[in-house]
Amino acid sequence: MTQHSDGMMWALVKEKRERGIWMRRVPVPKVGTNDVKIRIIKTAICGTDVHIYEWNKWAQHTIDTGRTIGHEYVGQIVETGPGARGFNVGDFVSGEGHITCGKCRNCMEGHKENCKNAEGVGVNRNGAFAEYLVIPYVNVWPCNPEIPLEMYSIFDPFGNATHAALSFDVLGEDVLIAGAGPIGCMAAGIVRFAGARHVVVTDFNPYRLDMAKKLGATTVVNLKDEKLEDVMKRIGMREGFDVGLEMSGSPKALNDMIHNMKHGGNIALLGLQEDHTDVDLETVIFNGINLRGIYGRKVWDTWYKMTTMLQAGLDISPIITHHFSAKDYEKGFEAMISGMSGKVILDWTHINEEMNENEEK
Repeated sequence: MTQHSDGMMWALVKEKRERGIWMRRVPVPKVGTNDVKIRIIKTAICGTDVHIYEWNKWAQHTIDTGRTIGHEYVGQIVETGPGARGFNVGDFVSGEGHITCGKCRNCMEGHKENCKNAEGVGVNRNGAFAEYLVIPYVNVWPCNPEIPLEMYSIFDPFGNATHAALSFDVLGEDVLIAGAGPIGCMAAGIVRFAGARHVVVTDFNPYRLDMAKKLGATTVVNLKDEKLEDVMKRIGMREGFDVGLEMSGSPKALNDMIHNMKHGGNIALLGLQEDHTDVDLETVIFNGINLRGIYGRKVWDTWYKMTTMLQAGLDISPIITHHFSAKDYEKGFEAMISGMSGKVILDWTHINEEMNENEEK
């Protein structure tokens, strides 16, 4: 695929303030002094992209119309700015989707994951569901040739799972994961790989519970059929879970988790809760439970851990369940919305030729 002489490219754009996204021709982004331009090869659809597609309450007060969306990707550098160091044209790369300011207290202290001015690729600025993406070179992560290129298209959500799963010590511990979406399933694989004893995943979706089992859950629980208290008895647990990972965004799941933790247990919160969620703080306080909010990935600590875990034998490849050409993006979103999928991959390598063929027809 070559850059277009007219300076335009295909991209998935939130064109209207209503349900849907649209494949449109938009200007190819220009490279600044400290930027790199990446030719996108593959992208993955995120739950955030689904929120934008469905135009939920969060999307309505967050996304500007005309925005190119998408932030999970792998590609190849085709141009570098004069100030971009350490990368060359031809390098295969992915990238950190939070563009941080570099000037706030947390950035200066090396805690970029807590930057108060962070902008999200595909949320606050144009994203990766396009033929080309431009980002600062300090946000670029090089692909290791030992790892299949496709895996890098899901490093962003894999990083969410890694950040949450390893936020507390899990070696020899009993871990409860609420929510068997792709991130919850990957988290199950991570904590099991890191030495957890029982890895219990709860959900209402049999398809995704089966996926969690494939990724590393030792016990899966359909909450339609079984209560956590009964599960703990069945597997020989006496005092509650040591670590909880709340990935569902369900207020009921959060409070269920709180009531089934050991005293002094640790909970990482990644799932976005509803407005005005009621939390049983009395139990949190009297049982000495620690709650920790998780956002994004640690830069670059989480990325190193992802790379080395895959090199050491962690296999999360079953989480990728669907592949589509980018021109068939609607089918990809349908698969995600159905709940009968893991990660859905869109291939951008032939989008220009395919869209031209469609127009000719």
